Amino acid sequence: MPSSRNRCGWVNLSNTQYVEYHDSEWGEPVRDDVKLFEMLTLEGAQAGLSWETVLKKREGYRQAFDKFDVERIAKYRESKIERLLGNPGIIRNRLKVRSVVTNARAFLAVQEEFGTFSSFVWSFVDGSPLVNLPATREDVPATTSRSDALSRALNQRGFKFVGSTICYAFM
Repeated sequence: MPSSRNRCGWVNLSNTQYVEYHDSEWGEPVRDDVKLFEMLTLEGAQAGLSWETVLKKREGYRQAFDKFDVERIAKYRESKIERLLGNPGIIRNRLKVRSVVTNARAFLAVQEEFGTFSSFVWSFVDGSPLVNLPATREDVPATTSRSDALSRALNQRGFKFVGSTICYAFM
């Protein structure tokens, strides 16, 4: 039975995982640090790829990266990275895999400084979700001044794969 729910034009309605993501997660405020690290990791993994590709590998990422346990990931050694590069359940790009470990270490430093990663990232939108209502797909910006600012701040703290476009999608 077709849904009467309004959905964004970019949703592939034939992909149930994508529809579920759109309907239950996309655009919903997240303040949980583990979930935020997962989403930052997945957004970084998407660079140059489609979100559908990343969603298909999401469970593989959860398994491969210890359910996004940041403290465990921050301790990964080169041997673990090499094993991950052989894991077909994730996107096996060396720079992207290394970035997860680098970002885990930077993430812990942000938590130390701000109490939570959530409080840090939410400060870029004054603690409240921004609601964009583009009329068409073409009206959706790739970046904003806020995603530029978040990207700069993350890069300054040593994060990787956090360009402004990735940060806009993350926000």
